[in-house]
Amino acid sequence: MKRVVVLTGAGISAESGLKTFRDSDGLWEGYNIEDVATPEAWERNPELVQEFYNERRRSVLEAEPNAAHFALASLQDKYEVHIITQNIDDLHERAGSQNVMHLHGVITRSQSSINPKLTYPIDGWEIKMGETCELGSQLRAHVVWFGEAVPMIESAAVLCSQADIFILVGTSLAVYPAAGLINYVPRTVTKYIIDPNIPTVANRSIVEMPYKATIGMPMVVEELLAAE
Repeated sequence: MKRVVVLTGAGISAESGLKTFRDSDGLWEGYNIEDVATPEAWERNPELVQEFYNERRRSVLEAEPNAAHFALASLQDKYEVHIITQNIDDLHERAGSQNVMHLHGVITRSQSSINPKLTYPIDGWEIKMGETCELGSQLRAHVVWFGEAVPMIESAAVLCSQADIFILVGTSLAVYPAAGLINYVPRTVTKYIIDPNIPTVANRSIVEMPYKATIGMPMVVEELLAAE
């Protein structure tokens, strides 16, 4: 069974109503990134950061997977599919995808504020101030902030190097280190790029699909399923 490795970004979730991480004005839901998505912001005003992610979590739980998420899940019928996502929502899982690696964490879980390896499911949409992990530290969103290490990046690079087919969908390749993952894909492997604005990639075997995720992803999946 051929291995399909998929790297997804904010564009695939935007069509489910979730705002992209960084809009053209540099804000996320009206907030400066530096005020809600850095370790320094947490130290400065943990209540604000907690409230911000609680609201984002509520938005995620109210959102539904779209046609692109479901198309990817259907690819599992004939391929070994591995999804590497930059997104912190759980829409891939809710659409039925089984192998999902979250580079930047997943907002539906909490984590210890002193040991990021300690993560927990969240009952509902809210983490309250005063809720602590087993070490006694305040729980926070299980999200990788700017300035923090991306713990899964090496495993993701290995996956990309083992791809038989590679799909890039809904990402402008602007956020590193995730943007560098395509460079680990063997040059001869077919690479589908699905985005209204195709990013410049110094790699061979590129199939450009200048569409939104809900249009381009079903097209690619239909082609791959017909080929098997």
